[in-house]
Amino acid sequence: MMGKEVFSDVLLSVSLFLLNPLLIIALIVAVLLGYFRVKRERRSFRVRMLPGLTELRRIISESWLHAIVLSILISGIGLVVDAGWLVLFCILSILALLTFNYKLTSPVYFATIAFFSLYAINYFAKDFGFRGWEVAAIDFFGELTITISVITGMLLVAEGLLIYKYGHRDNSSHLIQTKRGLQAGVFKAKRLWLLPVLFLVPGEMIGTYLPYWPQFTVGESAFTFVPVPLVIGFSQIARASFPENVFPQIGRAIAFIGVVVIAAGVAAMWMPVLGWAALLAGVAGRMIVSVVASIRERRGGYVLAPQSKGVVIAGVIPDSPGEKMGLLPGERIQSVNGLPVHNEKELYDAIQVNAAHCRLQVVDKDGEVRLMQQVVYRHDHHRLGILVVQ
Repeated sequence: MMGKEVFSDVLLSVSLFLLNPLLIIALIVAVLLGYFRVKRERRSFRVRMLPGLTELRRIISESWLHAIVLSILISGIGLVVDAGWLVLFCILSILALLTFNYKLTSPVYFATIAFFSLYAINYFAKDFGFRGWEVAAIDFFGELTITISVITGMLLVAEGLLIYKYGHRDNSSHLIQTKRGLQAGVFKAKRLWLLPVLFLVPGEMIGTYLPYWPQFTVGESAFTFVPVPLVIGFSQIARASFPENVFPQIGRAIAFIGVVVIAAGVAAMWMPVLGWAALLAGVAGRMIVSVVASIRERRGGYVLAPQSKGVVIAGVIPDSPGEKMGLLPGERIQSVNGLPVHNEKELYDAIQVNAAHCRLQVVDKDGEVRLMQQVVYRHDHHRLGILVVQ
């Protein structure tokens, strides 16, 4: 009988997690991200680079390890958060997702706004409470200040590592019109990661409704494990630099800010005001990184700009002949089968001269010329499988 009750509680808890509004909205938004990306690519090149559900497939596959590490650290160190802060954190995450502006979906913003919102509620409505939770019970210069700042730093480190490793992969490119009326290509990264993380909450927040839900006591205090789907978003345009050059730099800078926030949070054990300073510094640092990166890209030229000689590659479709040949965005095809090419039509006309043994003269990003050869069959998608700027 007890086994059935445990199984029933586990099943119910999993259902509650899967029905979390933040989780559902994040999955829907991931589908919409893919839909709008495909529309943008087809508008520029008449073909899409990746399937529309790519963002949905990667929303957890790239971040599950980070979620496990965060859960182990939070639980192992014993970083206890307030239930009210956790609820506000999720509400702010949902609101940010609905804006579709993923420069705003850094967890440092949610954590900091949620903390100071609780302080404002405590200041203006000290008697406010809900189902046993009371804002007056929060010590804003005590343990919560330390744990929130340390957890925020950890989330920043996770965000930085995700951007460093995945931010530059398979970026979508599209065409824009320059001030001179010419077409140029830009890379647009718009990523969304979902991290199912276990938080420690004081009291019997879940145990009251699910008696066998994991919880423990220390002295007279009870603590509960609460699974929460955290979202981390990344949005950045690269036009003066290639994504593999600029996005890892952004990731490293964010991770460094996270380490600084963690250090300040630990120091708050002796000087609580440092916890407040850590949160504010994290917000300021994350904003500065984003703004500086955007300004640098806007001031520079276009790495995907038309050239007088050759055709510039803006993107390469996965599993295409172009990818098998090792072609990369930013490289320039000067000739095909011995014929010079200047636009997409000349490129594919030249391929037909000898498609069975298509020979390309390619200038790479460093200006070095190399010769490449590949069989191009008639059934190959978009023939060579490259997107070009012309």
